Amino acid sequence: MFAELLQSPYFSLFVIVALGFLLGRIKVKGLSLDVSAVIFVALLFGHYGVVIPKELGNFGLVLFIFTIGIQAGPGFFDSFRSKGKSLIIIAMLIIASACAAAVALKYLLGLDTPSVVGLVAGALTSTPGLAVAIDSTGSPLASIAYGVAYPFGVIGVILFVKLLPKLWKVDLQKEANRLEAERRGQFPELTTCIFKVSNPQAFGKTLQVLNVRAMTGAVVSRLMHDEEIIIPQATSVLCEGDMIQAVGSEEALSQVALLIGEREEGELPLHHTQEVVTLLLTKKDVVNRAIGQLNLQRNYGCTITRVRRSGIDLSPSPDLTLKFGDKLVVAGEKEGLEGVSQLVGNDAKKVSDTDFFPIAMGIVLGVLFGKLNISFGGGLSFSPGLTGGVLITALILGAIGKTGPVLWTMSGASNQLLRQLGLLLFLAEVGTSAGKNLVETFQESGLLMFGVGAVITLVPMFTALLVGRYLLKINPLDMLGAITGGMTSTPGLVAADSMVDSNMPSVAYATVYPIAMVFLILFIQFISMLVV
Repeated sequence: MFAELLQSPYFSLFVIVALGFLLGRIKVKGLSLDVSAVIFVALLFGHYGVVIPKELGNFGLVLFIFTIGIQAGPGFFDSFRSKGKSLIIIAMLIIASACAAAVALKYLLGLDTPSVVGLVAGALTSTPGLAVAIDSTGSPLASIAYGVAYPFGVIGVILFVKLLPKLWKVDLQKEANRLEAERRGQFPELTTCIFKVSNPQAFGKTLQVLNVRAMTGAVVSRLMHDEEIIIPQATSVLCEGDMIQAVGSEEALSQVALLIGEREEGELPLHHTQEVVTLLLTKKDVVNRAIGQLNLQRNYGCTITRVRRSGIDLSPSPDLTLKFGDKLVVAGEKEGLEGVSQLVGNDAKKVSDTDFFPIAMGIVLGVLFGKLNISFGGGLSFSPGLTGGVLITALILGAIGKTGPVLWTMSGASNQLLRQLGLLLFLAEVGTSAGKNLVETFQESGLLMFGVGAVITLVPMFTALLVGRYLLKINPLDMLGAITGGMTSTPGLVAADSMVDSNMPSVAYATVYPIAMVFLILFIQFISMLVV
């Protein structure tokens, strides 16, 4: 009976997923295959004749790639605009050297192109790379090669990360302290303190005339005049002996002291009619608008004192563009705060809800874009394909964030759920397809492909280490994150984080990963099309 049930694709699918998760949770010296174990179970089932329909695999593929693109879009484009150019160079160097080594070994050892691109994807533990390798070549050999190269791709990065500090001969914790100080400088901690109006230059002048926010970067959140505490307006006049409360970085608060007068510690108490509340931005109409455009002081008598985004407090400058899910710390009268709450939405349910229209429309646009055939003349043409089309479209939409009433965003929980579902469907399908010829292929060239995969894993890491240390002078902690991000290795990042009490490797990883992922996909496509 069980054999008959296995002929049902849906039953087989969930058996493969269940067994894959069980296998993935097994740890050997702290290491586990996690969700990637599904493909190994699928390979075994495929060997014994179980088949998952390709339509299910394609469905999973577009879900997986789209969710990655939507999440990586803002980070991908921000990386090009940030100061981390050296990290981006490392990412591109890793991908280029891995692909160059693979192509060289292909001609040296006479390997076929589908196996080569599969080895690249496996050596860099990139499931999106595997997806585009299969999509570009249309051959099950890519997934077989991926399965052969993957184990060393995981273990090799972890071992390299563990050895890097010894090779570099550095104290990681000292470097961590220095890098943490630099990071705090980029996103300075916001603090609150009070000032006594004692500078004669400020007497009798309004906050608008003094232009406190523009001159200092701090936000005046409260004003005490004649023992009465109010939420300040642009027209509020400062008198000698008044007290103001300001929020900003230490540098900004120092400038306030020069402009206003003596700095004192503490906070001004709120009047019983006043509150400081945290509001969640969930209103589509407000997304992508600058704080200054809302004109909260004039319309509601309220002031935004902080904007918290992705765990970081941002100074609420008038030109700061608001994003869906931002947490706004707002001070004002209770009545005015109710108006601001309605303006921004403050609906926590909307953050967790999933709007399927942007997902469906985004995938439709991505599939259509993937069908485009771009000709370069001389018989050379390029088509993004299913994977490339969906990924590029999702990256652009994720960076845009909003088009009219449509929000191209997803909550973290929704994104993770759809990504996991798509990944499981895709792995189960490609694994069973590849499993038909697994034993024969491994008997013929398994050991050879394993060795080639190991070389493709090691060459880019050593190349990145030499260039990063001696030419680009990258800090060791940044290098740890850059290498693990460039190798698209989450287990490697986990190993790096366990070595030092700092989130700096994670920051570098987040910068490099989307770059590496996109360029790996593009390089695999080029190899599939141009290398014979």
